[in-house]
Amino acid sequence: MASKNREIIKLKSTESTEVYWTTKNKKTTTGRLELKKYDRKLRRHVIFKEAK
Repeated sequence: MASKNREIIKLKSTESTEVYWTTKNKKTTTGRLELKKYDRKLRRHVIFKEAK
């Protein structure tokens, strides 16, 4: 059974239209999530920010 603290979020690339889907804990991470991930379209690592 899934935890009630987890929320599914969308991470959008800052440099292209690439999107990642992930989850985060709402209680411990209250701010917007920012991760450096691999962008398949640009073929390099870029920053992905949480989007609504």
